[in-house]
Amino acid sequence: MTNIGLIGTKIGMSREFFPIGISVPVTVIKIEKGRVIDLITKDKRGYDAIKVGFGKIKTSKLTKSMKGFYSKKSTEPKKYLKEYRVEDISNFKEGNEIGLEIFKDVKFVDVTSKSIGKGFAGVMKRHNFSGLRASHGVSVSHRSGGSTGQRQDPGKVFKGKKMAGHMGDKIRTMLNLEIIKSDLNNDLIYLKGSIPGSKNTLVFIKNSVKKINKKTILEKNKIVEKQDKNLK
Repeated sequence: MTNIGLIGTKIGMSREFFPIGISVPVTVIKIEKGRVIDLITKDKRGYDAIKVGFGKIKTSKLTKSMKGFYSKKSTEPKKYLKEYRVEDISNFKEGNEIGLEIFKDVKFVDVTSKSIGKGFAGVMKRHNFSGLRASHGVSVSHRSGGSTGQRQDPGKVFKGKKMAGHMGDKIRTMLNLEIIKSDLNNDLIYLKGSIPGSKNTLVFIKNSVKKINKKTILEKNKIVEKQDKNLK
């Protein structure tokens, strides 16, 4: 399967109601249409791929090499350039636009975005530590992490030890999020559940990497409707 992705902006969260009597929390994402900037063939690099550009950027923000690249391709500059490998490069042409139609028959997608920054956080918030006792001898260190080292040997704190520090503000990927519905006219996609980041966060969406045999909400809805008809 061709694993072409799209870039969007997180608008916020809402809910969708289904006839079987359930409401599903959804995250609404505004999709940015991409433009095919360059075609990469096996003769050039040993594999077939397309280079897709997203977003707008001022020409003054570009380096000289990128200015030359876009002028050579006779296209407007793009803020983000992504390369996607494809099975059949003949399906694409330079200048073609790519939008939500690539997820037409897709049920699940992977979403990558940056989580909300929490600043400097202690071990209880950052790593779910239980903390020290609330009384009986513990003085002014109820939320501390306790001992971090050992004895004279090894006489140091190992790398990766769970301690207080910067929390959040990291790139995170949510796997196998279900597509509840798509609005092609307004370039909106509704995904089940939440995704990392605040409103207006940049979001990268692509086909699910893992193959899963899981029924979607719509499929479950149809099964329940059939059962109701049979009972009647």
